[in-house]
Amino acid sequence: MKSDVEELMPRLLPVETCGIETGEDFNLNEPPRNPQEYLRLEASLCPDVVVAKIDPKKLRKKQTVNVSLTACQVAAQGFSPSLKWQRQQVSNFSEIRRSISKHRLHWSGQALDDNVLMPKQDAEEQWKKLCLGENVYLNSPPTDPVTEDPGLDYVKVGFPPFLSIVSRLNQATVSAVLEYLINWFEEREFVPQLGRWQYALLACLEKPLLPEAHSLIRQLARRSSEVRTNLEHQEDERLSPLNLMICLVARYFDQNDLADKED
Repeated sequence: MKSDVEELMPRLLPVETCGIETGEDFNLNEPPRNPQEYLRLEASLCPDVVVAKIDPKKLRKKQTVNVSLTACQVAAQGFSPSLKWQRQQVSNFSEIRRSISKHRLHWSGQALDDNVLMPKQDAEEQWKKLCLGENVYLNSPPTDPVTEDPGLDYVKVGFPPFLSIVSRLNQATVSAVLEYLINWFEEREFVPQLGRWQYALLACLEKPLLPEAHSLIRQLARRSSEVRTNLEHQEDERLSPLNLMICLVARYFDQNDLADKED
């Protein structure tokens, strides 16, 4: 049994075996006299087999990450951007990422407005309300601009992704909020608030991507291409941000199979 265990678990340190089994020149009940005896003592106290105690209740329900390889839907003639445009967007995005990384500590120390309440990471509904605003989240009709207070009510229209907010988010929260918004987008149409937050969260997403993030951004690109196919004219204000999401996922995050090709 000893030899089998040693074959499966090779020694990390060259501890001599002589004397351990026979007890010659080495008393396990006495303090070790030198480093070699200390290592031999520690080795003698280690069990041959160790079984980890795992609580199944603490395991996440979804242990498998499924990454779909389905490509984006091909844009109609004139609806996909030029390669030059895509390269420029990637360059701009890269500069923004560098700036956020460089100044993250500064912005994370800036005070938030009194009306900004940072939700906890798992507070999905609160994050949707903060990012999208109550009007969009609750699907409320826009208020009459004549009777509406001229002051901008961020609670109703959504908070922009201020650097003082996004710089406070760790990677787990960035991925979580991105997932909340992408799942919301799967069932609803594109709105400007959504595009601003998706862009900001992608700018905060660190490379190399974790499998979960890899799957999320591909989902974002495919959904963006799906919504794009339903646009009726090239002047639609949603076209550019939808193209931008596809471009960044494909060109910056190296999901080249999702990239738009030139017309």
